[in-house]
Amino acid sequence: MAGAYDDRDGHIWMDGVMVPWRKANVHILSHAMHYASSVFEGERAYNGKIFLSEDHSKRLHNSARLIDFEVPWTIKEIEKAKYDVLKANGLSDGYVRVVAWRGAGEDMGVASARNPVRVAVAAWEWGAYYGDAKFKGAKLDISKWKRPSPETIPCHAKAAGLYMICTMSKHAAEAKGCSDALMFDYRGYVAEATGANIFFVKDGEVHTPTPDCFLNGLTRQTVIGMLKERNIKVIERVIMPQELETFEQCWLTGTAAEVTPVGQIGDYNFEVGALARDISESYEKLVRA
Repeated sequence: MAGAYDDRDGHIWMDGVMVPWRKANVHILSHAMHYASSVFEGERAYNGKIFLSEDHSKRLHNSARLIDFEVPWTIKEIEKAKYDVLKANGLSDGYVRVVAWRGAGEDMGVASARNPVRVAVAAWEWGAYYGDAKFKGAKLDISKWKRPSPETIPCHAKAAGLYMICTMSKHAAEAKGCSDALMFDYRGYVAEATGANIFFVKDGEVHTPTPDCFLNGLTRQTVIGMLKERNIKVIERVIMPQELETFEQCWLTGTAAEVTPVGQIGDYNFEVGALARDISESYEKLVRA
C-alpha cells in the first residue's frame, strides 16, 4: 500500500462499521480538529499477531479518561475491530492505528461534553521507522522544545495535542539531515525523542530517564524486562545533558521505532555496540515469536 493516506484502497473500521478507505471521513467541525480532544495508539502486527495488543487497548481507555472522556467501545470490542481491520486489508504484518476523539455535535467551543466520542481503527504496511538506522545508528538533533511539567499537561496520556512540539522538533531535525530529535524536559533533564523513549549504556550498565513527565512506553517496559532477564543493571534516573558525552551506546524504543541504535546526538557520538545490536535483534525475535 502506498500513496497519500486519504487515497488508498482498503477499509477502515469506524464506530462499528467497516468503511471503504476513501470514505472514512469526519466533519470539519469535529471538536478534536479544533481543540485536540483525541487519543490514539500505534501498534504493530507481526505474523498476524498484534504485539501487546490488549495493553495498547487498555492504555487507549486510560488516555481518554486522562483527557476527560470515555471510549464507547470495550477493550474486547476494540481488540476484535483491530483484527477485523487486518483481515479486511489482507495484512499479517503492518502498523495498526486506533484513534478515539470528540466528534461534531452540539458543542463547538472549548467545552464539548455533549459531543459524541468517535473511534476508528486503520492498518497499513509500514517498514522501518528510521530506515537503515538499525544498522548504522540514527542521527538525532537536540530540540529547542521541552517536555512540559505534569502540572501543565496530562503527560501520561497518549494524546494528540501533546505531539505538537514533537512534530515541530522532528521537522527541524529532518531539515538538518537528522532522523529525529532528543527532547529535554521542563527542568532541563534528558527526556525522550519525539516519538520514542531513550536508553544509554555506560560500563556495562543501562541508564534511562525516569518517565515522570512523558509516556512510559510499552516497548520501553518490554526492553527493561529483557535487560533484567540478562542480569544487566537498569538504572532509571535523572540524566543531565552534560552526561551525553560519557555514554558509550544509545538506542531508542517505541512501537514504530522498535529498538533502533543511535549513532549521534548533536555533537555526541555513540558506538552501535554489541548490547544495542543484541537488544534490537532479540526484540525482533520476541515480537515474531
